[in-house]
Amino acid sequence: MTSHHAHPDHDEHGPGCACGHEPPAAQTLHLFSPAGALPSAPVLRRAAKRLAGLGFEVSIDESALARQQRFAGDDDTRLAAIHRIAEAAPSVAMAARGGYGTTRLLDRLDWALLARSVEQGTRWVGHSDLTALQLGMLAHGGARSWAGPLAAYDFGRSDADGGVDEVTEGCFVEAMRGELEAVGFRTEAGFDGLSAKGTLWGGNLTVLCSLLGTPHWPRIRGGVLFLEDVAEHPYRVERMLLQLLQAGVLGAQKALLLGSFTEWKPVKSDRGYKLKTVVEYLRAQTGVPILTGLPFGHVPTKVTLPVGAKVELLVQGRDVLVGW
Repeated sequence: MTSHHAHPDHDEHGPGCACGHEPPAAQTLHLFSPAGALPSAPVLRRAAKRLAGLGFEVSIDESALARQQRFAGDDDTRLAAIHRIAEAAPSVAMAARGGYGTTRLLDRLDWALLARSVEQGTRWVGHSDLTALQLGMLAHGGARSWAGPLAAYDFGRSDADGGVDEVTEGCFVEAMRGELEAVGFRTEAGFDGLSAKGTLWGGNLTVLCSLLGTPHWPRIRGGVLFLEDVAEHPYRVERMLLQLLQAGVLGAQKALLLGSFTEWKPVKSDRGYKLKTVVEYLRAQTGVPILTGLPFGHVPTKVTLPVGAKVELLVQGRDVLVGW
């Protein structure tokens, strides 16, 4: 078992991944844009070069750099890209970026085609807006995917902006090789001895809530739900979490894992109200364990998580291990 740490000064309980040791095989990796338009071509090319350096045979979809308003091409273009990649069934299908746009395509997607690609070994990877595709795959037949890095956001980051995070890269590579067995992180005190088993699912909170009541909502009971979001004030986060609670979703889970909620600004009227307030309030409303600290979201350091996999959650002291 190996562990990856983001920085040399991380303690032994920092975020990490656990894997076995198998010789890597050459893998095909296709980059595509299902949602927002990329800000520039060099960012995607930088990501492709870095991924190739990790041993992947990288190809960029023909419409990955398309643009129409805020989208990476019109709906037909982006729908065709997803279906084209599903037909090709590469080892890895990684979204170039999130943004918004995947939701527009859900009623038209060929879910059976996507499921077949997974059966043939394709690992669909990304986060943010790709949550819509990942949860739709889970809802329409239970196909698994991977919540993890995005090409532009994670592998396209310039060296001046910090480059690629070591934990992010290590977890992703191990997951794509089928070597990743578990991820670990530190949480708050008070959950020592917690043990739970269930289906791991979740992603971006806003996108997830937008699927409630649609045919693309996965009806997971007894699961381990993980959530993150970006540029959403804590009161909006609370409102969405309360929607999940009042809809009976939270109460049906074994545990809730909260990742990063970033890029929001406090306002004067908050008067001390913050994300910690939200978590404390939610804990008072439900008996479901709510664990913070999951290294996942719109942050440089993120683990790669198997959406739809059966996992075991174990807490020892403040150390959390999610294994599958």
